[in-house]
Amino acid sequence: MNRTFLKGVNHGIPIGLGYLSVAFTFGMKAVADGLSPAQALLISMTNVTSAGQFAGLPLILTQASMIEIALTQLVINLRYALMSLSLSQRLDKTMTTLHRLIFSFMNTDEIFAVASGQPEKVGRVYLYGLMSTPYIGWSLGTILGAMAGQLLPEFLRTALGIAIYGMFLAIILPPAKKERPVRVVVLLAVAMSLMFRYLPVLNQVSSGFVIIICAVAASAAGALLFPVGEEGAP
Repeated sequence: MNRTFLKGVNHGIPIGLGYLSVAFTFGMKAVADGLSPAQALLISMTNVTSAGQFAGLPLILTQASMIEIALTQLVINLRYALMSLSLSQRLDKTMTTLHRLIFSFMNTDEIFAVASGQPEKVGRVYLYGLMSTPYIGWSLGTILGAMAGQLLPEFLRTALGIAIYGMFLAIILPPAKKERPVRVVVLLAVAMSLMFRYLPVLNQVSSGFVIIICAVAASAAGALLFPVGEEGAP
């Protein structure tokens, strides 16, 4: 087998192991919320976006409109477009339009970071190897979590369900503790989310549009309050 492909596979193994644990949580939650293991697996195999899938799950279950679901996913996953633009400068000539389209499906945060960190330009063979193990880990973790969600006792499923909140806290808290702009944006988003949860009229807005409004408004406020200077420092 091509050594460049194996190099990509090897670099993707740690990502795949991390994805397995997160996807396990998604599989459990999807089944607990009413989806079948096959449906949960299909979602993971055709999306590969943790935040997008967790946000889209309640919209699917409440039969939200296609426009609401599409806008929610657009806001949550818009960062991938920016990462793709950046990574495009690191691709060699073997990455034709077709291969770019295929790779874009798996251009996640972690894969982008690893690919961008390579000392030389990367091509299709390396990238296909890099994306293969994370894809397997994401799919395998989902079906294992979905099956566990059906087999484990209720008290254990409830306990493991807390893992999703721990995952998001682990993402938010470290940068929020170090950077004041991140802390302010997070608090603004939380405050607006509580308003939509408990205030009359506002609590009638569907969850998908709440995500869109809170994400866009908090991000815009952060950009206005903490503009980035020419040297990259706020």
